Amino acid sequence: MTSDKRVAIIGGGNLGTAITDGLLASNFCSAAAITLTRRNTESLKRYAENGIIVSSDNVAAVHSSNIVIIAVKPFQIAEVITAVKPALTEHHIIVSVVTGVSLQELHDLVEKDIPLFRAMPNTAIAIQESMTCISHQRASRAQVDYIISIFNLLGKVVVINDGLMDAATVLGACGTAFAMRYIRANIQGGIEIGFDSETASIIAAQTVKGAAALLLIRGSHPEQEIDKVTTPKGCTIAGLNEMEHRGFSSSLIKGIATSFHKIVKH
Repeated sequence: MTSDKRVAIIGGGNLGTAITDGLLASNFCSAAAITLTRRNTESLKRYAENGIIVSSDNVAAVHSSNIVIIAVKPFQIAEVITAVKPALTEHHIIVSVVTGVSLQELHDLVEKDIPLFRAMPNTAIAIQESMTCISHQRASRAQVDYIISIFNLLGKVVVINDGLMDAATVLGACGTAFAMRYIRANIQGGIEIGFDSETASIIAAQTVKGAAALLLIRGSHPEQEIDKVTTPKGCTIAGLNEMEHRGFSSSLIKGIATSFHKIVKH
């Protein structure tokens, strides 16, 4: 795949800027090789000060790039693609991070047989710790490997069927909020049993980070790790059982399913 890395990020909102931060931190390309667009560029001043090309001209951004990452709101994508479509050539790769827009819908908008990707990262992409799910259409093996290599710099990547992308959005992107709510509750519990908020925050966050690392590094099942810290008549099993009596697992599963149905309906 070409080593000419010129990236246009269309949409300088939360996700677009998080991707920008991640690309810069990973040294994927120079700041000058990235164009970040937004209608009102005032909020992107710090990116311009760091050498990134900041613009409100999406067409010019596409002309100067070979990778186009579309990070706008779902209701904006048709207008954006219609505007930039004349600038798209066979040398471009389109990567959409727009929620709820399938590859087929993306192709119907682009109306050109160029490589199309959907990527669903989460906001941890800004610190190179994203979980990104990718699907693709009309892409060569080399192009797929190239896009995977980009997002591998920004966290972990799995390639999935496009039909699972809505589910991936809930599990990987909405899941960040779900995890944060658990951590927040853990902090509140820590305060109740005697810690100040700052200390409780450090303990809660590092404990969750360590628990996740055990699964990722060892490849173990959560129940295996749970068994290691639950002793007969101990405090861990007492707490777990109380949480389950209060509906901990079932409420989480129900929340995931509710978020998924919300996406599907739209």
